[in-house]
Amino acid sequence: MSFEEYAALARQLSAQHRAGEQHAAAESARRRDLHAAVDYLQQRLTAQGQRLDQLGRAIGIDQPPAAPGPAPAPGPGTPGETATWPGPPSGGGVPTAPSSGPPFAAGAPTAPSSGPPFVAGAPTAPGTGDGASDGAAGAPGRAGVGAYPQLPAGEARLALPTAASPAGVGVPAQRAAAADPAVELELARRMADEADRHGQQAELLAQRPALLPTWSPLARAVAVYAGCGIAAGVLVLILVLASGVGLVDGFTLGAWICAGLPAVAFFGGYLVLGRWGRPAMVAGTPPRYLPLGFLICFLLVPMAYCAYLLMVRGLR
Repeated sequence: MSFEEYAALARQLSAQHRAGEQHAAAESARRRDLHAAVDYLQQRLTAQGQRLDQLGRAIGIDQPPAAPGPAPAPGPGTPGETATWPGPPSGGGVPTAPSSGPPFAAGAPTAPSSGPPFVAGAPTAPGTGDGASDGAAGAPGRAGVGAYPQLPAGEARLALPTAASPAGVGVPAQRAAAADPAVELELARRMADEADRHGQQAELLAQRPALLPTWSPLARAVAVYAGCGIAAGVLVLILVLASGVGLVDGFTLGAWICAGLPAVAFFGGYLVLGRWGRPAMVAGTPPRYLPLGFLICFLLVPMAYCAYLLMVRGLR
């Protein structure tokens, strides 16, 4: 081999070495990127789990119990848990059907055969040498077909079972192809993004109260106090009618109109806002606008009574 060929071979080996180093460096960088992506996804999933726990506690759902682990596999010495194989029992080979006659004894005379007598020089079919039937091998015109082999008892017990399926018997299941880590990480990232989106929607829904969720807090408070005041105004009309028939005196009617029913309406609105007007997740206590509620309730009830009086006088 000449010097030029040695030089070309050295250049080729050097190029292969550089290519191997570059491939190793690229694979190392790829592994570092995959590990960094896995750590980032782990942090995101941990934060999502904590946020979901907070949402569950806010809406009154306890953390689900941990799933029970798999039961331990029974050991070889466990009673009643012995493995069975499809082979014959350990007592021997393939069981045979019991003969109808007496068992064979050494030296006992045998019954004459019903077939033709043995003729010397006549061709005989190949057999097993013990006088048993040859099966398909003994049939005429089936040259090259041997007798069915029989496994010994030990080998029959150690024979592996085959999975029976409608498509084919004994066909092994196809091995799943190896998944690409980058593809799996991308799918996990998309699922994490989807979980974040649903989590944000859940937080927005949790920050809305059950009562009039699309209204502003001020409008909600005005509506609640006004509704309680209207209900108190209906009670005022009932008391006025009861006073007209003599069931309620004038002092009791005036006390309920000026103080009793407005106070009941105010505290009723306050309790309604605290029970159904508070979001499930909110920082601090939402405003209930107490001065506004006090003004509405203590003005609306007497105004309802005055309106009733004006209506009665107008009808007269």
